[in-house]
Amino acid sequence: MSPLANVGLLLINTIGSLALLIVLLRFLLQLVRADFYNPISQMIVKLTSPLLNPLRRVIPGFGGLDIASLLLAYGIQIVTMALILLVAGMGADIPWANLLVWAPLGLFGLLLKIYFWGLIITVIASWIAPNSYNPALILINQILEPVVRPIRAKMPDLGGIDLSPIVVFLLIQVLEIIVIGPLAQMLAVPRGLMFGL
Repeated sequence: MSPLANVGLLLINTIGSLALLIVLLRFLLQLVRADFYNPISQMIVKLTSPLLNPLRRVIPGFGGLDIASLLLAYGIQIVTMALILLVAGMGADIPWANLLVWAPLGLFGLLLKIYFWGLIITVIASWIAPNSYNPALILINQILEPVVRPIRAKMPDLGGIDLSPIVVFLLIQVLEIIVIGPLAQMLAVPRGLMFGL
């Protein structure tokens, strides 16, 4: 592959993954009813509103789920994968039907990565700066808490030591091993095509 194609792939991957991350965070913020007055929440809302507001006029939410955000992320995933295949030399042979199936798998993989890295950040922050009021840490905790809380409630009391993040780490790894990996193999997803994998 030519250096120009490599630069193109780097730019597409970077821009596509950032756009997907921001849209999925918008979905999660609404799902967990995070503090929208947090400066990071405000930034995410301002970045996503130009595309989401018109979509929301056509696509309503359902049961507390922001369906418009999910569909926007799905569309971004498909377009980004198509651009990657185009730059990689597929040209007119892009498997559009496959992209429609690969995209949800990539989104689920990216969602798992958001939780994985969010847990790592909170664990490190709890060692370095416990009880920090950093807006990013507050937001990450708000996103993680609905997943961690039920596990924490079932864990035995260990005198102030919280092992629930370890259990969530293990659950994420198990999902990647028994769901993402086999499905990606079964659907013949090209390696490195999706950000979550």
